[in-house]
Amino acid sequence: MTDAIAGRRPQHHQHHPLHESHRPAWTTRAGLFAVFAIMAVGASYAGSQLVSDLSQVPARSWLPFVLLGVALLIALGFEFVNGFHDTANAVATVIYTHSLPAYVAVVWSGVFNFLGVLTSTGAVAFGIISLLPVELILQVGSEAGFAMVFALLIAAIIWNVGTWYFGLPSSSSHTLVGSIIGVGLMNQLIGGSNGTSGVDWSQAAGIGRSLLFSPLAGFLLSALLLVAGKALLRAPRLFKAPEGRAPPPWWVRGLLVLTCTGVSFAHGSNDGQKGMGLIMLILIGTVPTAYALNHAVGRDQVQAFASLSQRAEAVLAEHGGTTPVSGDPRATVTEAIRTRIVTAESLPALRALIGDIARQVESYGSLAKVPYDQTSNVRNDMYLASEELSLITKLGTPDVTAAEGDDLKRYKAAVDNSTKFIPTWVKVAVAIALGLGTMVGWRRIVVTVGEKIGKSHLTYAQGASAELIAMATISAADSWGLPVSTTHVLSSGVAGTMAANRSGLQGSTVRNLVMAWVLTLPTSIVLSGMLFWIFRQTF
Repeated sequence: MTDAIAGRRPQHHQHHPLHESHRPAWTTRAGLFAVFAIMAVGASYAGSQLVSDLSQVPARSWLPFVLLGVALLIALGFEFVNGFHDTANAVATVIYTHSLPAYVAVVWSGVFNFLGVLTSTGAVAFGIISLLPVELILQVGSEAGFAMVFALLIAAIIWNVGTWYFGLPSSSSHTLVGSIIGVGLMNQLIGGSNGTSGVDWSQAAGIGRSLLFSPLAGFLLSALLLVAGKALLRAPRLFKAPEGRAPPPWWVRGLLVLTCTGVSFAHGSNDGQKGMGLIMLILIGTVPTAYALNHAVGRDQVQAFASLSQRAEAVLAEHGGTTPVSGDPRATVTEAIRTRIVTAESLPALRALIGDIARQVESYGSLAKVPYDQTSNVRNDMYLASEELSLITKLGTPDVTAAEGDDLKRYKAAVDNSTKFIPTWVKVAVAIALGLGTMVGWRRIVVTVGEKIGKSHLTYAQGASAELIAMATISAADSWGLPVSTTHVLSSGVAGTMAANRSGLQGSTVRNLVMAWVLTLPTSIVLSGMLFWIFRQTF
């Protein structure tokens, strides 16, 4: 068993930062109490909001509520385990440079992860969902829909817990994407030639590129930043390892705490969304009346929506959308999304679908007044219209003018506002799970990042360089709606600074990290595919 797995640390660490005290000081205990009090209030809020929403749903069967409870526990369990992995990376540098005591750093990081989740946009959440087969999204409340959610979440948890146990900074983002691909492939194998869809490979390729290049960027940019710092800054102590247990100068300490804060906040705003998207699928499938449509879209916005619908219909009519539609337009649009091909039949079908949606919304007056038995249908119609418009945008339509393109974008934004929303209580629940995971399971990953990547102790400049680049990379990806791995960006950043500093890298650790990186996708694909098949037979 290698050093990286067995837990033996290099001899150069004379003062282990994780053993500075057997228990936190009274101020840290007070901080912990305050954090857990806040989490208790948050949990009470999330629970009361869920109960309030469910009380408005007609009680036709107890089974959906049981499935909802189980699925929510699994989804929050995924975020809890995610906290073990990714969030622990943010505190490694401040702990190993003695900028903050371990317990203070963990609590501090947990708080800013919490805030990052609460302020997230939701773009990453729905970007992840778009990888799933279209018919499973449209029928997420069916047996196949629950099999999908359970399979991909349980597969992700199994792999994340396994790599955490061995102290390997594996990527929760890679794991979840691999699980989704596994479900898509198995769904296609089960369906055979019956028209079922598999993986949206164009969307998967875009996400795959962000997951592949972000650690390479972390390695190179962190190394360059360290080299630039050495050339420009006249502060020798910044580039030396900590001496004993003394904290660094106040300005160095402030910089490291700032970067830890930024990485924690950015991680919460990006990684927290992955669980949110899946929780929304669960809620839509089990209690569509409360969650399929955004009830915040009221009567005052209906007229604006009708106007946007008319403009979108006019644009499509100008470009081949006037052909009479034979049969159900939904089937034609669904087929276009499944095959990722815009055909001459799909444009008039999309125009007809947009007209149907507008008439339904106008007749009900607001989304909150859509009847129980029609909620899923209206939501699915809006989802199909949004996805085909995305497909049209991706493929490009040369003869659409800029003004017409803006009309289509505004209509799509209005539809997405009606269907792609995340209630505040969901964000609070995910934030609590992520924060708790950080505070419970941080130690194993912290030891790997802090001790086992380089052959020498982490310097102040190395810690700051790696975290500055990680913070910038994750924030940029969040603004583009792309998932990235905090684990890979930060651990590769530490490795980059070690290489630039000529400190040397521990071959066994690097080998294990690369192995985990390479094996994550295929392992999670196989795991989720097998679980999806098993659950399809079980439900």
